[in-house]
Amino acid sequence: MKNLVLCTAVAGLLLSSVAVEAKGCIKGAIIGGIAGHYAGHGKVGVIAGCVIGRHEANKADAERAQRSQQQPQPSNQSGRI
Repeated sequence: MKNLVLCTAVAGLLLSSVAVEAKGCIKGAIIGGIAGHYAGHGKVGVIAGCVIGRHEANKADAERAQRSQQQPQPSNQSGRI
């Protein structure tokens, strides 16, 4: 059990970047942990929930950025700056 936790921690440190954003991870980890607890795999549920939550947060950010780029920008028609 200790080896699993240690390997998971080391893999997490190796795969993470220096500046990590937790947006989506916390909520996903909580939900995944609860679901994993009932399935008998709490720690796996936490990790999977964090990954899925982060993916969904990134997807929502991309959609929001795309929507803001599609909106027409106000133009300066008077010719002055």
